[in-house]
Amino acid sequence: MQPASANHVPPRHPVRLDGVPETLLWTLYNRAREAMRFDAILRDPEAIRLYRSIEYDYERSFGKPDISHAMRSRIFDDALRPWLAAHPGFTVVELACGLETQFQRCDDGRVRWICVDVPEVIELRARLLPENRRCLLLAGSALDLDWLDAIDPAREVFVSAQGLFMYFEPDRVRDLLATLDRRLPGATLMFDTIPPWFSRKTLAGFDKTPHYRAPPMPWGIARDAIEPTLRTWMPHARRIDITPFGMQRGLSGRLFRLLARAPGLRALPPNIVRVEIGADPSPE
Repeated sequence: MQPASANHVPPRHPVRLDGVPETLLWTLYNRAREAMRFDAILRDPEAIRLYRSIEYDYERSFGKPDISHAMRSRIFDDALRPWLAAHPGFTVVELACGLETQFQRCDDGRVRWICVDVPEVIELRARLLPENRRCLLLAGSALDLDWLDAIDPAREVFVSAQGLFMYFEPDRVRDLLATLDRRLPGATLMFDTIPPWFSRKTLAGFDKTPHYRAPPMPWGIARDAIEPTLRTWMPHARRIDITPFGMQRGLSGRLFRLLARAPGLRALPPNIVRVEIGADPSPE
């Protein structure tokens, strides 16, 4: 057997996805490239490993990397870690998990984690990020609700959905959130939203580069409409927090922070929403 070369390059995995599943490569690209910076706002060694191990022309499809998806993941991490500390050994459900590496970043050695995504994504994740005794992979749409059967309804659960709900029609989002409100008393739900102007842009055809068109995103909602809408859809919501996110470095970062504060412009950036469902919802 020949000794391993110091310059040995590990094999790369070809990935062939399209539609919404392909967006997992977009988010991985941005997270990994941010994590490779000396001043990174997200430390994500597993994302870097995955990025380097996949055979895909990221820049051709998505252009220059940006901080957006790393910032989103950072906000989710910062919300999840205190919850894990307060709920040792409880369950986190990650809807539309893709190749997100939040389990690897936040694992406290006790959490039970359930990754949910469509079959072709779970097959890819199983090859690159295999499940273990505390991290279960479930193939299926978040809308199918089979994943709810894997949750102990007597214990609080944290349900996260990064980059998911905007790809559903508004009535499907409403029905899913109403179901979670009814079936998961005491749960915490965290997800991101896009504003209506960006939803319209994707429906008209948003070409990120000449080689990649983003999938349509039918559900967009203005910041000021989020809480009243959710109060209607989720009558047991005990608390609703809304955090704007976007570019956080340099001129773009200053612009996004300005938009988030200005009364006439606060509807322009995307937002992250955290909902705490009451522990004792009324019976149906």
